[in-house]
Amino acid sequence: MDGLDPPGLSRRFPARPDSAASARRFVRAAVHGAGPVDPDVAELLVGELVTNAVLHAGSEIEVQVRAADGTLRVRVVDDRVDRHVVPLYGHPYASTGWGWALVEQLSSRHGVTTDGHRKAVWFELRPPEVASSEVASPEVPSPEVPSAGVRAGDPDSSTAAAGTVTLVDLPCALYSASQQHRHALLRELLLAVSAGTRFGVRPRDLVVAHDISNVISSRVAAALGVQPSDADMRTLSLSVPAEAATAVPTLRGVLDLAEAAARQERLLSRPGLPQIRAFRDWLLEEITRQLAGEEPTAWTLVPREPSARPSELTPWDVRQVQGSRVPTIAADDANRVIAVNRAAADLLGWHEDELVGQRITALVPEHLRDRHVAAFTSLLLTGNPSILGRSVPLPALHRDGGLLPVRLFIQTQEAADGRTVFVAQLIPRASEPAPAPDTSAAPDRARLEPGGTPAGPHPEAVAAEGAAPHPETAAEDATQGAAPGARDDVHRTRTALEGLSLLADTRSALAGTPDLDVLVQRVCEVLVGRLADWCVVDLLDEHDQLDRVRVVHRNAAALPPEAYEGRLPPMCETARGPLPRVLRGAGPLLLTEIPPPSQATSALDARQLDLFEQLGVGSAVVAPLRARREVLGALTVARIGGPHPFTEEDLPLISDVAAALALGVDNARLYRETRHIAERLQRSLLPALPDTEHLHLAARYAPSSTSAQVGGDWYDAFVVPSGDTVLVIGDVTGHDLKAAVAMSALRNMLRGIAVDRQEPPGDVLRRLDLASHTLYRQATATCIYGLLKDDREDGSRSLHYSLAGHLPPLLTTREGDTRYLDAAAGLLIGMDPETPRPTAREVLPPHSTLLLYTDGLIERRGEHLDEAMTRLRQHTAALAREPLHVFCDELLIGLAADSTDDVAVLAVRPTPPA
Repeated sequence: MDGLDPPGLSRRFPARPDSAASARRFVRAAVHGAGPVDPDVAELLVGELVTNAVLHAGSEIEVQVRAADGTLRVRVVDDRVDRHVVPLYGHPYASTGWGWALVEQLSSRHGVTTDGHRKAVWFELRPPEVASSEVASPEVPSPEVPSAGVRAGDPDSSTAAAGTVTLVDLPCALYSASQQHRHALLRELLLAVSAGTRFGVRPRDLVVAHDISNVISSRVAAALGVQPSDADMRTLSLSVPAEAATAVPTLRGVLDLAEAAARQERLLSRPGLPQIRAFRDWLLEEITRQLAGEEPTAWTLVPREPSARPSELTPWDVRQVQGSRVPTIAADDANRVIAVNRAAADLLGWHEDELVGQRITALVPEHLRDRHVAAFTSLLLTGNPSILGRSVPLPALHRDGGLLPVRLFIQTQEAADGRTVFVAQLIPRASEPAPAPDTSAAPDRARLEPGGTPAGPHPEAVAAEGAAPHPETAAEDATQGAAPGARDDVHRTRTALEGLSLLADTRSALAGTPDLDVLVQRVCEVLVGRLADWCVVDLLDEHDQLDRVRVVHRNAAALPPEAYEGRLPPMCETARGPLPRVLRGAGPLLLTEIPPPSQATSALDARQLDLFEQLGVGSAVVAPLRARREVLGALTVARIGGPHPFTEEDLPLISDVAAALALGVDNARLYRETRHIAERLQRSLLPALPDTEHLHLAARYAPSSTSAQVGGDWYDAFVVPSGDTVLVIGDVTGHDLKAAVAMSALRNMLRGIAVDRQEPPGDVLRRLDLASHTLYRQATATCIYGLLKDDREDGSRSLHYSLAGHLPPLLTTREGDTRYLDAAAGLLIGMDPETPRPTAREVLPPHSTLLLYTDGLIERRGEHLDEAMTRLRQHTAALAREPLHVFCDELLIGLAADSTDDVAVLAVRPTPPA
């Protein structure tokens, strides 16, 4: 049975898709009446094997069948010994890759044999009583997976010319998802072509695409098997056949046609999401480029759009959601919640367990649900990432039915099993953190092999950075060949220079961002890259509770769940370990002999010693973070072991680094405190809108999506003693606490003047200008002051208004006609209080919408204002008949996403008496 001579019946079939069906009929006829073997199973398995031979061998196929002694033996023979069977072991969500898994599960025995010229993939089927009666079964060779450096299935490496391709920083989870999607598209195209629908794909190109796709999968599987690792980001060297240089472009063209058909909903398979498409293009481009002699380009160095960069390229891990301090929810592609953290559940009034399994629409206000479903469906069906990677202001639905103003930030991540997970942060608009810095163009950091040994740097990184060595390696290189007496002097010189460089890099990492999390991460990355194998930053909060805010290791896969950031046990009197000592003012402390966790005297000590044990410590230094005579926390740096442990000579340098970090932490906290004060002040000044008869009002306020977040935007609406309704919107120049304070003063002064004088809007603004010029000489602001009079019987309103350097209000009729009201334009507040200010009058028809807004809604850097104002008119015209709260929410979603300025809008709609 192990030879290749035809036993029993045999038939040859051409390498065409319809051969699978012909082979199934042949086998069914051959086994008819041959015994108790199930012909359906035989037919299923031979169909899978012939299909694989058609796709990946491309030669004439021979099917051999023999039934004897209650056993059915079937072999599928082809002429391509260089195309071995490579089990892909499809994930539960894969739509392809199950052929060999079916053979393994349903056959009694199976294997692959070659004689150097032909290859046979075979299986045996036996009835249960025959199989169970055997004492022992001969060992059958499993399908071979090629070793590194040799083409898959090549018995002789000289069979055909091959090239070596290096995939630098290949993300395994994303590769798995991309492979599944690629195979699904190709398999469905094969079925479509077999049925006569070609989608512009030539059958020969489809065969080539299937073949080279399988070759790529086999080579990557082989490389991953040779170098097993838990790390998601890997660097692999593949040996690929020479014909890949022409076959890969064919594969790319076929996949492009398949994507187009999927976007048109002509296939059952969905089009690839942005990161899937970006990764696939990189993978195929790398193979083509490197076979042409070009140098590798790391996946991590390829520039991509934000929507195509899933969360810093890290694979999905539910612990990332559970451990995050930001309200975070994860959903699958069926729009169901699969994970939620405590912060999000508390924000929305739920318990975590109650949200898991629900549709995400349970958290979306009713008037936005259709829009959400349409956008999500469009994303899945077209791959258009209109909302991914953007910060969009909108309301979330609280469990009690109330609306919560948040900014929604959605990214995708790939699970290890190939699923795509949608991770959403719900950031309350009153306290939005700064976005993480863009690291897509950052230099390639040293990679680690499974044992923790740094791999060689990427060629581009070597060229860009001169392949700077690790400090310890550099010191060793500098002392090679030196006399014993001179060697210590050279080492001390190198250490001093490296110390100055490290301190300079630390201070550079602290510059440019006021965000606490970002600066701590940056400093830890500098330390791990230059000084230590891992480091930890612990910070005390205002209640003296200790939080582990960052743990960074050279090898991210080395971090166990217990080492992740979070609240630490309280520092009690019994705590005597290094960390409690440092938090009380000691240090920096050098640790060379680490006791086991069993010797800890407190829960805090046990947590620290447990971390040391899990991550491995040969030596460590724990240094206090001191600023303004207070200890803010502690910095721990550790080396796993080796010839260069920390010594007393390292303490001054680490102390200097800790001092710089402490100053950065203190400044970030002061900035955050100042910002929060301003935000609370700003929100406290936003009024409750008056409830007026036959007049609907709605307003929205969204801070900037950038780090500024504090500005002088405000809106106001109130009724004066005469019964008229006042409408105000304004913007004080600046984005800091001073602007918020000036805004508060102007708002209150304007309220007092309006109630006391009840004069035309131009006169009121002139009085405001005079008061501002007297009390706040340095402040300037734009403002609109409007007075709505109910003096018409048809339900319309008379608007008397004046503009002080502000963008004109926009009037939109129920029919969608739009017009800017700019008849009463004047100077900014704070420029010249003696200049007369005009007042204009406009009639607001029933059911029309008057929109007052600040410039953050429409202005964008590099865009002409006329284009921005035209876009606003188009949006309001499309929303003219929507309820007023829907009108405002849709404006923010459509225009204020990613706005770098504060946004305030005030909308008014008169309605006629019933």
